[in-house]
Amino acid sequence: MSNQISKDVLAQRADTLLGLHKPGDPVVLPTVWDAWSAALAVDAGFAALTVGSHPVADSIGKPDNEGMSFDDLLTRVEHITAKVDVPISVDIESGYGVPPEDLIAGLLRVGAVGLNIEDSVHSEGKRLRSSGEHAALVGALRQAADAAGVHVVVNARTDLFLRKDGDDGDRVDRAIARLTEAAEAGADCLYPVGRHDPDTLTRLASELPLPINAIALPDQDDPASFGPLGVGRISFGPFFQAALATRANEILGRWS
Repeated sequence: MSNQISKDVLAQRADTLLGLHKPGDPVVLPTVWDAWSAALAVDAGFAALTVGSHPVADSIGKPDNEGMSFDDLLTRVEHITAKVDVPISVDIESGYGVPPEDLIAGLLRVGAVGLNIEDSVHSEGKRLRSSGEHAALVGALRQAADAAGVHVVVNARTDLFLRKDGDDGDRVDRAIARLTEAAEAGADCLYPVGRHDPDTLTRLASELPLPINAIALPDQDDPASFGPLGVGRISFGPFFQAALATRANEILGRWS
């Protein structure tokens, strides 16, 4: 294992990460992109982190939506796991066209114990996987993790809300059906990515069978507002990096 992280330690970290997901008492996983931001978050007291594809891509000068390769991402994750000793989940976008067993092997090799997997296929014209196709991928990732002996925490994401596919009127119903299928295939957490009003988040949390991941604006949202809605996990997407960029522009603007 890279960074001398044994399989036993990885298995323990995966179990720890899974146990942090509590609907109504959500775990906050700050979205980081390098060793510096990861250490910043751990020093602030956070027990686990997620590595965001968008901020990582920005930090290495490549576009989001699989403008970087899986190896690009793993290189950065390896820097992070060498710096901090907490469970790390990784946004692997739609999988980079890499077989599920190789995705799991790569993540474990660099010390990660969780993943986000999207249902948009960036390498194929950004098409949306069918719900069955996405569930099959989730199932293959679960099977590969089981074979490796680590319960990698699978966060199954749907982009229905971001894409605004189909009619507005039944989009929540379709997202619930799609994510329920992913849950049955072996997901541990469900991610209806997007900014939702409280009623929609409450409905998603109550009707889906697993903890849901909500995205937060870290410099604007009330941290206490998500628990009462039933959310089980909070991450920041690209918005933590964006908030720091805003502040950096203020500082630099004084000198330019």
